[in-house]
Amino acid sequence: MLVLGIETSCDETGIALYDGEHGLLAEGLYSQVEMHAEYGGVVPELASRDHIKRVSKLVRTVMKRADKQYSDLQGIAYTSGPGLAGALMVGAGFGRALAFALDIPGIGVHHMEGHLLAPLLAPENSDVGSKIQLPFVALLVSGGHTQLIRANSIGDYELMGESVDDAAGEAFDKSAKMLGLNYPGGPEIARLAEQGDSKRFRFPRPMTDRPGLDFSFSGLKTYTRNAIQALAESNKSRVDNKDLKDAKDLPAYRYLSAQDCADIACAFEDAVADTIYIKCRRAMEQSGLNQLVMAGGVSANKKLRATLNAKLDAEVFYAPDHLCTDNGAMIAFAGHERLSAGQTEELQIKVQPRWDMTSLPPLNNSNEPAENLK
Repeated sequence: MLVLGIETSCDETGIALYDGEHGLLAEGLYSQVEMHAEYGGVVPELASRDHIKRVSKLVRTVMKRADKQYSDLQGIAYTSGPGLAGALMVGAGFGRALAFALDIPGIGVHHMEGHLLAPLLAPENSDVGSKIQLPFVALLVSGGHTQLIRANSIGDYELMGESVDDAAGEAFDKSAKMLGLNYPGGPEIARLAEQGDSKRFRFPRPMTDRPGLDFSFSGLKTYTRNAIQALAESNKSRVDNKDLKDAKDLPAYRYLSAQDCADIACAFEDAVADTIYIKCRRAMEQSGLNQLVMAGGVSANKKLRATLNAKLDAEVFYAPDHLCTDNGAMIAFAGHERLSAGQTEELQIKVQPRWDMTSLPPLNNSNEPAENLK
């Protein structure tokens, strides 16, 4: 089955073609990062308008790359949640209309299920997909989600733990802003942390001193802000420039040296990685499983990968870097699995900005080993 995938949940327009026999045929991605960087975060109205401008052209580009005609398509998959309502409407409206025009089935895909299944889309020269066996524990880490899920089969998910406030990616972005770094903050902090001294500061590992699998990164964010402000006040007292010393409206990071910023970034990143590791270790012990599948934008973080690989007594799998962030390939693949199982949707444009992944229906054939579903 040849399926066109459309991803427009936030600030990236992603399009891809997935074929059940030949795998991923072509993909295209347009990122709005530069546009939103000016505002320090995603502006929903601007995101929606840009998706409208890009989606049709990007679909034509991907179809051409794969040397396919619209008549070759056998299904359309589009992200219908969770995400920004306006952005979701663009992809869902386009996908639903195209499916109707071609008289083929269409289906809305859960954004986080797409991320969860992305590691199965490993390149042909990789055996990652064939090694992953259901059931497994999934770690979903992104700007909007930090969750531990027991994946019994595709569509049969049990929530084990989640963030009670800021998601890990959100904490990265906000902490980066405190350090005067550009948006998105995750990659910026990671690059800066490479120059940092890991022994200078030790930040707390929140909610690890009590039982449970829930996360909380709001307190770590506050601790980071306080550390920056305290260091800024200490440095300010030693500033020779009177105008700078007496300034009332300068952000705290202006009083920090490049090394100060690097050391704080390093301490913050270490704290996030260790916190997630501790929760994952507990999840593996509680579940009795021995495979962890990590997905979402933060799963591309090298420190997090290294920490889990080195410390966790389990096999750890994750998608290639370009499939960790939002993309059309994961939506095309997740949609392919559901369409192939006979699932489809009525002629209605439906989006769910908030959508519990545990409410998804399981696939009829999802008790098979994961590699048989590729």
